[in-house]
Amino acid sequence: MNSSEKQSFLERPGAIRILWILLWAVCGLTLVPELFIERHPHFSFDGFFGFAAVLGFVACALLILIAKGLGFFLKRKVDYYD
Repeated sequence: MNSSEKQSFLERPGAIRILWILLWAVCGLTLVPELFIERHPHFSFDGFFGFAAVLGFVACALLILIAKGLGFFLKRKVDYYD
């Protein structure tokens, strides 16, 4: 890479570390409101601390995995439009 080319944010040496720190900080901040609210669980498993955060993470991870699986079956060949 030439010195005249400007590096993007993600190419800088400490950028990935900063993004991981921000990710963990945001995840931790999502648990703070649970300290101040009163939960009314409807089932035995949804009353523990951080249930909503765990449920959101698992749901997001499952959606990503399902999308990857669908992409595997629905993808087109590289020369499909040629």
